[in-house]
Amino acid sequence: MKTLQRRSRAGNIARAVALAVGLACGLSVVATSASADGGYQRISGEGSSWAANAIDAVRVNVRQFGITMDYNPSGSTSGRKNFLNGTVDFAASDIPFQFAPEDGSAPENPAPGSYAYIPVVAGGTSFMYNLKINGKRVTNLRLSGENVAKIFTRVITKWDDPAIAADNPGLTLPPRDIVPVVRSDGSGSSAQFTKWMIAMHKAIWDDYCQRSGRAPACGYTSFYPTVKGVVAQSGDLGIAGYVSQSFAEGAIGYVNYSYALGVQFPVAKVLNKAGFYTEPTPQNVAVSLLKAKINKDASNPAVYLTQQLEGVYTDADPRSYQLSSYSYFILPTKVAGQFNEAKGRTLGAVAYYMMCQAQQQSASLGYSPMPVNLVRASLEQIAKIPGVEVQSVDISKCNNPTFSSDGANLLAKKAPQPKVCDKKGSLQCPNGTGGLKNVPTAVKSGASGGGSPSGGTSSGGDTTVDGATGPGGITDTGADPATGDTVPSGVDGQGDGGTPEGGSAVDGSAGAVPVGDVVTTTLKRESAGLGIGLLVGLMILAMIFVPGFAWRRLGRRGAQ
Repeated sequence: MKTLQRRSRAGNIARAVALAVGLACGLSVVATSASADGGYQRISGEGSSWAANAIDAVRVNVRQFGITMDYNPSGSTSGRKNFLNGTVDFAASDIPFQFAPEDGSAPENPAPGSYAYIPVVAGGTSFMYNLKINGKRVTNLRLSGENVAKIFTRVITKWDDPAIAADNPGLTLPPRDIVPVVRSDGSGSSAQFTKWMIAMHKAIWDDYCQRSGRAPACGYTSFYPTVKGVVAQSGDLGIAGYVSQSFAEGAIGYVNYSYALGVQFPVAKVLNKAGFYTEPTPQNVAVSLLKAKINKDASNPAVYLTQQLEGVYTDADPRSYQLSSYSYFILPTKVAGQFNEAKGRTLGAVAYYMMCQAQQQSASLGYSPMPVNLVRASLEQIAKIPGVEVQSVDISKCNNPTFSSDGANLLAKKAPQPKVCDKKGSLQCPNGTGGLKNVPTAVKSGASGGGSPSGGTSSGGDTTVDGATGPGGITDTGADPATGDTVPSGVDGQGDGGTPEGGSAVDGSAGAVPVGDVVTTTLKRESAGLGIGLLVGLMILAMIFVPGFAWRRLGRRGAQ
C-alpha cells in the first residue's frame, strides 16, 4: 500500500512539474509572439527567379523584425498572373505587364491605378557553361553576341565551331555537342534575352522562330521556343542545377549572374560594342545601366519607372555588359483580393528596407545596387501602398554603394577598365584551367593558383571584381532557427568564419551597416528588452507557484 502511495505521489510530482513546464512554455510562446511580431501580417509574393536570390536574402533578413514574407520564384509570368488574380500580395517581374504581347499570348490587363512598379535589383543575364578540355574545366570562354545568338538558336552546335574558335584563340576547343539550356516556364529573363536577340541579331532569331513553329508570333517572348537538341528547365535554379551536373558537360544556359556564383561555375565573357569581352560584374552592370532609359512619365503608371535597354546593348564603354537590366516589384495601390491595409503596412516596411539596407549586400550576391534616381522615385511609389506607414527617408544615410555627393553612380565611376587580354583579337586572359596554347609567360603568371576569385567565373589574376569588394553584407543573417532556411550564397553570416564568393574572409563587421541604423524606419525591435524581461519573469513565477498549486490539487485527488 505504501509503495503504491509513493508511486502515486511520484506521479503527482511528475504531473505537477510537467504542468508547470507546460504553462511556462505556453507563456514563453505568448510573450515571444507579443514582443516580436510588431503587428505585421504575413505577406506573400511570386514571380522572378532571376531576382530570387536577392529577394530571398531580404526575406530572411526581415524575420528579425517579426516580418514573415513568403516568396515563390515561379517565374515572372506566373507572378504577374497571380498578382492580377489577387492570390499574392505583390509580384516580382523582370518585365512590366504585357498589354500587347508579341508572342501570341493573352494580353494582361491590370486595372488602371491598381499597381505601381519599383526597380528592386539590377544584374546581368549571364551564360553559365560546363566545358572541359582534357579533363580540366574551362573558365575563360569568350563569345561574341552573334555566337551567343547562334548557340541558342542551334545554328552553332559544336564547341569546336570555327566561329567560337575565333573568339577563343587561346583555347583548343573539343568537338563536343553544345546543349543549350533554356527556361521552360514563363520567364522575364527569356523575354529580356529574346528582346536582345531581336534588337541585335534579328535575322538569326526570326529564322529560329520559323523553324520552331512559333511563326508568325516571332516577337520577344517569355516562353522560349524549343527544337531538338534544346533542353528546357524551370527557373534560374533549374538551369543552373542542370548545367552544373557532371552529365551535362557541353551545356550552356542563361541565368542571373548570382546563380553562377552560387554554384561556382564559370560564365562566358561576352563581346561588347567597344570590342572587349566582359562579365556581368556589379561594376560592369552599373556602367551599362547608365545607358538605360527609364520612363519618367509619372502620370502613366503602366510604364512609369520601366526600362528601355537598346542603349545598353550598343554602349561603347569598354566596361559595359550587353545583357544588363533591372527587375521590378509590382506593388498594389488598391485593396483587392487577399491584400488589405494591414498587409500594406508590412509590404511597405519591406519595400523601404529594400531601397536602402538591402542594396548594401547586392554586390556580394552578384547583383548591382539601385542608383539614387531610381531609389528616390521608388520611395514615392511605396507611399502609394494602402496602409503603408510613410517614412521620411534621408537619402544621404542610405549608404548605397552607388551613391556619391555629386550624384554620379559611384559604383560605375570606380569600375575598372578591362584588361588588354580581354580585347577582341588578343590572346585571352588565362586562368590556369588548362587547354591554353601559346600563352606568353608574362600573361601566364597571372593565372597562378588556378582558381577564380569570384567563384570560378572570372579570369584568374585578371578579374575586375571579386565579389568581396562590395559593401559589407547584413551581419545578422544565416540559418533561420525556426525553419532552417538559409540566406543565399554570398550573404555574410554573423561570426560564421566563412568567406563570401570573393574568397576573401569577411568578419561581418568591417563595412557592414547594422540593420535599422540606416533609415528611420518602422522596422523596430518592438521593445525586445522588455519582452525578454517579461518572458523570464513569467517563467520564474510559473515555476514557483504552479507546482504548489498543482501539488495541492493532485494531493486532494489522491486522498479521495
